[in-house]
Amino acid sequence: MMKQNDVNNVRNAVMNQTGKRVKIRINRGRHKIDVTEGIISETYPSIFLIKIQETKDMPVRTVSYSYTDILTKDVELILCS
Repeated sequence: MMKQNDVNNVRNAVMNQTGKRVKIRINRGRHKIDVTEGIISETYPSIFLIKIQETKDMPVRTVSYSYTDILTKDVELILCS
């Protein structure tokens, strides 16, 4: 069972990294894993937004994830240096 404290800890950790570049590792299931980089742009009570631009000539796209995605390990965020 997920505790509210766990979600709050993840939310606070993501909020502290707003504006920073992260590597996103997404588990799509059945041995499918996507890895990309983006910038945490905004945080909300239930979700956070990451802006991704894969190449310079492609438009920026925004993806959203919930904090529970991190707790269930469907999404992993790694800070880029």
